[in-house]
Amino acid sequence: MRLTGFTPAASVLCLCAAVASSAFAAGKIFPYNYVQEDLPNGLRLITIPTDYRNIVALYIVVGAGSRNEVEPGKSGFAHLFEHLMFRGTAEYSAERYQQELSSAGAASNAFTTSDFTAYHTTFSKEDLPRILSMEADRFQHLSVDEAAYKTETRAVLGEFNKNSANPQQKLYEVMRATAFRAHTYRHTTMGFLEDVEAMPNEYEYSREFYSRYYRPEYTTIIVVGDVEAKKVRSLVDERWGVWKRGDYKPQIPAEPPQDGPRTANIDWPSPTLPFVEVAYRGPAFADESPETAALDATARLLFDHSAPLYQKLVINEQKLDSLNAGPPDNLDPELFGAIARVKKESDVPQVTKEIIAAIEEFASKPVDAKTLEALKQHVRYEFVLRMSNSEAIAESVARFVALRRTPEAINRYFDFYAKLTPQDLQRVARQYLTEKNRTVVTLATKAVTK
Repeated sequence: MRLTGFTPAASVLCLCAAVASSAFAAGKIFPYNYVQEDLPNGLRLITIPTDYRNIVALYIVVGAGSRNEVEPGKSGFAHLFEHLMFRGTAEYSAERYQQELSSAGAASNAFTTSDFTAYHTTFSKEDLPRILSMEADRFQHLSVDEAAYKTETRAVLGEFNKNSANPQQKLYEVMRATAFRAHTYRHTTMGFLEDVEAMPNEYEYSREFYSRYYRPEYTTIIVVGDVEAKKVRSLVDERWGVWKRGDYKPQIPAEPPQDGPRTANIDWPSPTLPFVEVAYRGPAFADESPETAALDATARLLFDHSAPLYQKLVINEQKLDSLNAGPPDNLDPELFGAIARVKKESDVPQVTKEIIAAIEEFASKPVDAKTLEALKQHVRYEFVLRMSNSEAIAESVARFVALRRTPEAINRYFDFYAKLTPQDLQRVARQYLTEKNRTVVTLATKAVTK
């Protein structure tokens, strides 16, 4: 699983290496003790005490992303609520909320994905009661009038239009619309343009969306840092325990099997380097079998900087200025994809062929066992080194919690990673990285006829 993170500062490398060694010795990659509790209303609380003094990181994960936007004409609302949740309540107006955060010296933000929305705040431990109280208030009593709602929808449309100026964003949109026909992964987290344009007139529906998904059974609170689990539970019981459980369950449409290779081409209206994306229909995230770990290893061995294809196309022949890939790690079956930015449009067909050929060759014979073993060691250390402070730990945990609602998914996933064999990688590649499952999308500047 590829998780966003940062390169730790030199001053913490020794500490992180010690944690990594401890994790290896213990057999579990996630070395922190945690307390996982479910409130009667369905809210889950995960408390992870750490040795990073005085600082607390709070992640609130809501199991509602663009995947949950099942009704035609209603895409983009999970992302919209990432904005609306900062609009205030009767008790804490937007201005007062920000003032309270500022007075606490807290850093706060949010992000939306296909599968979930996450709200995160980092602050000093003495402010935990105040922050938890404010968060409980907005999750239970968000109050946005229609005028403020329309203002925010216009801001979201502006964000959509800004993103549309990025050719890689367009590539992503078209890939999803081409590879998926029924599942809600067909649209991006921003939604379809026509739905975003119609949002200002969907005030009543927005209230329905909030009522459906901003409920305790969809929510997991993660508290990481200089804390005691019993005190955290007491604070959560006080303000979050009265939150009423809902009863809505979305019917996510299943994507039918792909019936053959698909292609699409994008004529970009302004000068840009061309792009090519080669993607394959993959599985859903798995921590009970090796498929996800095997496809992550495959993406790294095929397309990372040390991979032969990267060395050939980027370093030696200099046909590309970037080559990236990633595995599917979503709640439902997703795409395994590689994206290349090509320096010359005339090279796009050949680059596409070479990417496909490298994948086919990978599936035809097992990878070298020593190379795989070195990768497995690298991936384990990479993950543990990322957890260099409470905020980074909380972020890493949140992404697994969004998939399985427990940090134990980290250990299960990496246990399978540690046991991967060359035969596992070959088997999974043969199962998923096939011509029938393939979609290719290219983007290049539209030719202008004089």
